[in-house]
Formats: sequence, C-alpha cells, structure tokens
Amino acid sequence: MRIKYTNYKKPYLMENELSTNSKSSKENKYNRLINFSFYLSIILFFIAFNFNDTPPFGWYQQFLPNIGSHTISDVFFLDSLNGWAVTPYIGQNDTAFVLKTTNGGNNWIKVNIRSGQYVGYNKVKFLNSLTGFVCGTSQSSGYKGLSKSTDGGFNWVSLNVPDSYLEYADMSILNVDTIWLVASDSFSGGVFLTTNGGLSWTQQFSAGSQNPNEIYMFNSRIGFIGGNPSPRIIWKTSNGGNNWFTVDSNDYLADMYFIDSLMGWKCSVFGMKKTTNGGLNWITQQIPSGGNIIITGVKSFSNINRDTIWGSGGSVSYPGNQIRGILYRTINNGDNWYYQIPDTSIHIGQYSYINFVNKLNGWGNSNVGQIHTVTGGDTTFLTSIRQISSEVPKDYKLFQNFPNPFNPITNVKVQMLKQGLAEIKVFDITGKLIKVLLKKNLSAGEYNASFNAGELTSGVYFYSLFVNGVRIDTKKAVLLK
Repeated sequence: MRIKYTNYKKPYLMENELSTNSKSSKENKYNRLINFSFYLSIILFFIAFNFNDTPPFGWYQQFLPNIGSHTISDVFFLDSLNGWAVTPYIGQNDTAFVLKTTNGGNNWIKVNIRSGQYVGYNKVKFLNSLTGFVCGTSQSSGYKGLSKSTDGGFNWVSLNVPDSYLEYADMSILNVDTIWLVASDSFSGGVFLTTNGGLSWTQQFSAGSQNPNEIYMFNSRIGFIGGNPSPRIIWKTSNGGNNWFTVDSNDYLADMYFIDSLMGWKCSVFGMKKTTNGGLNWITQQIPSGGNIIITGVKSFSNINRDTIWGSGGSVSYPGNQIRGILYRTINNGDNWYYQIPDTSIHIGQYSYINFVNKLNGWGNSNVGQIHTVTGGDTTFLTSIRQISSEVPKDYKLFQNFPNPFNPITNVKVQMLKQGLAEIKVFDITGKLIKVLLKKNLSAGEYNASFNAGELTSGVYFYSLFVNGVRIDTKKAVLLK
C-alpha cells in the first residue's frame, strides 16, 4: 500500500509544477487523493476490526471472607490499597465483623469480631491508615455504639456516647476531636456533637418521629441531615449544627457530596440531584432509563472530580429473567449520564456502593460480592433506547446517522425484520470498539439510539449493526468539534 500511494502522489506534484493555472485539474487530483485516503482508512478499519471486536471489560471480581449470612453495611477505601468493610446488626446474640484489605480488595481479613446481645456496625471511616471509627448499635459488653481504632482496625476502644441505648445510624468525622452522630430514635435521638473526642456531647437537633439517620458535613460549618428511607426531608446547617433549616421537604438522603460550598450532589430513590447554590435549590439529573433498565434510584455515588462521577443502584434485565447490576457515569458534572454493565458473567444483580479513590481505582460493592477496576472501568458506555415505530419493516437496515457531521450528539436509526438481539457498536479508525449504543432484544420495528461523543476527539468513526451476532451493515460518522 505504501508503494502504490507514492506512485499516485508523484504525478500529482509534477502536474502542479507544470500546470499551475489548471484549477480543475488540481481539484480533481485533490478529490482523488481524499477518496483514496478514505478507502484506505476503510481497509485499515476492517483489518483492525477483526482483532478488536471485543474490548476488555476493565472490571474483575473480588471475594470477601466467609462471614456467614451477614451482609455488608458500609465500605470505605482510603486509597488504592487500604479499605475497610463492616456488617450490621441482624438480631440478638449475634456477631459483627470489621474487615480490612491492604491490597486493593484482592484479599480481605477479619480484623475485628464482636459478639454480644446487640452488636452491629452501620458506618466505618478512617482518617489515615491507622486512625478510624465505627458506629452502630449499643448495649453490648464493652461497646457503646462508637469505637475508635489507632492501629488500622485491629483493636478498638469504645468511646463515650450521648445515650448507650441508642443505635447510631451515621457519623461525620471532622478530626479525632470533632464528631457528629445521628440516631433516628423518636424519643431520645437526633443530632449530637462532640468537640473533645467523645468525652462530652451536645444535642444539636431533635425532631421526634422525623429524626434523621444520615449526615454529611462538608466542613466545620456547612452540613446536611436527612432520612433514608425516612423521613422524607433534608435540613442544612451553616453554623456547625447549632441551627438547622429545611432545604428539601420531599426527598430522602442516601448519599451526598459537595465539591465546594456551592456545588454538590445528592441521591435517593428519586435519582440524582445537583445544586449550584449550596443546596437551597436542587435540579433533577436524568439518569439512563427505558428499555430493559430497572431503575431503583441511585444508592451511592463517588466523585473523582467536579466533572467525573460514578453512581450505583440500577440493574438491567436480560432474557430469562437474568438481572445484572449496572454502574452510572458522567464526565460533565451530571448534565449527561450513561451506564455500563461491568460484566454479565459476574452474577451481581445490583451494586449498593461505589467507591473511587482516583480515576483508575474503583470498587462496586453489593451484599453478595465486589468488583474492582485498576483501569478506570469499562470503555463501553450505553444510553437509553426507545422504539419509534411498530410498522413491520421489509429488512434489517442501518440508517445513516443524523446529523452528520455532528457535535457532539447524533441519532442512529435501525430497522428490524423480526425479533432478535440487536447491537450497535461504534469503532474508531483503528477498529477499536469505543462505545456500544445498543444491546437489546428488539421486536420488529424501527428504533432510534443516541450517540453522544462528548468525550471523544474530532475524527471519523464507524458504527455497525449486528443482529444475533451477524454484522448487517457499517456506516461512517464524522465528529467535528
């Protein structure tokens, strides 16, 4: 191919030198060169296509030690290596565990086992590799509901708490001295603060049957409390908890994170919401829905920075009632969300927790297993799919995307002869698979899928329609930014 290209280009240059006034000749030669380059890219694409049809998933499964019938109530990763997990209170005279990993979750050990009449942990957090805290149930021998470790979790000392008969659902640790606890008990629960490491406590909030069980403190002044799954109300403080006021009277609080004092996100069974004015107003963000996606809200999310956020909580349904957990991601601070299926061979129906410590290292956790990535996750992200016609088509057909060229969103329409597994895959010029726009069993009709290339660079891309594993057609799309 290199020799043929050189022989073609040389006479074109000679003609330019001898006939500088021949405009039409130059245009013809230029067009021939462009066409040749395009067909050459087609050849290279299909050569590469055969070697890159299936990309690496980017996730692999990790396993916890045997903890019987216990589930995981919270997971916390300090960095790419060190992490801790805890189990909740299940019933009287049971056992609770603190688990630890020092190699990114590949191996876990039981660093603390506590048995008693009422034992269980709801949250775990470490300030560094040595100093950490757990909170949960009280009334067990030597444990009052809040404990501190100074050796990485192997040994724990029970701290004084406001009421040893309360179950502390959540905590916020500013430092070893300043700690907030929340308890949802209607009679003596509420929000409690210590500024001396638990020696004494001040009750800062009490709302009876509307007492919160979640708390998030951005700093020593700004924080939020709420309920999950109840009460359906969220409060804010701007003076360290001395006063609280309502910022949302119609939502739960499953997770929250602020990038600064104004921009933040929260999630619940109602999905993701974003604020740009410190939580005074919230804007609902659209997460993928429709088709075979099972929406259960967003259970947890993890910010890498102000633009890139991962979320968990949804599932996707496959034929035969097979359910697989999905993970959400945005790279423009939530304006557009996509999802990926980490691996259909990992039989996890839903991920309850998502933790990323940087753009490469992350974990998805459920009650039955855990997955891990060291490469930033799967390269494939999907959007929702909607049916636009029920008319029975005459053949399988892949239409040209519209608009084309596009920036950064275009639509791809397909026509189905009969029911089958339809896939629309997008490849770059080298044949590398970069996106799967659609992977779904479809009945006869016309369907439209959206291709958002906001994270891609300008250039030529190819998209192919596969039906039951057979490639039907391939077309070119041009991204111009």
